[in-house]
Amino acid sequence: MKTFSLLATISLALSVSAANQNLQQNNLAGGNRGGFGNNNGFFGQGFGGRNGQNSNQGGRNINNANNGRGNQNTNTNTLDPNVVATGFENDGQDVPTAGQVASLTSSNNFINFCLTVPNLPITNGKQITTGSCNPAPMGSIPSTDNMPSAKFQVPKNGDTLQENTPFTITMAVANFETGNFVNAEENYFAAPQQLNGQGQIVGHSHVVVEQLSALDQTTPTDPKKFAFFKGLNAAAVNGVLTADVTSGLPAGFYKVSSINTAANHQPVLVPIAQHGSLDDAVYVRIVFSLCLSFHC
Repeated sequence: MKTFSLLATISLALSVSAANQNLQQNNLAGGNRGGFGNNNGFFGQGFGGRNGQNSNQGGRNINNANNGRGNQNTNTNTLDPNVVATGFENDGQDVPTAGQVASLTSSNNFINFCLTVPNLPITNGKQITTGSCNPAPMGSIPSTDNMPSAKFQVPKNGDTLQENTPFTITMAVANFETGNFVNAEENYFAAPQQLNGQGQIVGHSHVVVEQLSALDQTTPTDPKKFAFFKGLNAAAVNGVLTADVTSGLPAGFYKVSSINTAANHQPVLVPIAQHGSLDDAVYVRIVFSLCLSFHC
């Protein structure tokens, strides 16, 4: 009898171990990855997402509201039912508007969305110039009272500057925890947007200067071309960010723009569609040295 009981115990343990192993393999595979088996919504039932809302980055705590979800393991390969956004199952056409298109839908937070574009590689933290698909969620969205804003102080719109002469761009920012940037070569778009303890976006800014044919140019610029670009990696001092244009710029017409981003370099995201600009742009003229004296 003892021998039979021992064998039964061993058999049961092996069965549980095998079941756990199969479950783990299915989770790692993202569920029904090959052909979206058991479709529910647009993207089927393959699970492979994140779990939980709290993270700790570089020793500093990021404040993401749990909303009753608890402090759970964010490294699991299983989608927790507590974070499933059921609103994603609605294509929006129940409230029709002229010209409005239907949204894509999903019952599993689009966790396998990149399987629908197999011609694109996974972004995987890289800056892939030929295009890619990024699986990272958008992340924490601030309140309307914490939407970031920016305004250039120097140069001001319409300023005239001297050619090839150093100058410093200064920009005031509000509702934005600047000075936070990750490795752009390894972690580009590789994590969700995060908020600090005050509910403000954790990130950094950039300035870019593009040359124009004239101040009243109406044709679009080429985003691949710019005269000056600088990541503003330091934290703002008294709410002001700076960038030194150490060699100045040749004579011509220029557009100076900000690019405010989260820590992983994605453009900042806010809670409502109708809002003021989160960035700033000014237009300046840079002239030959003699022109400042003779008003060329």
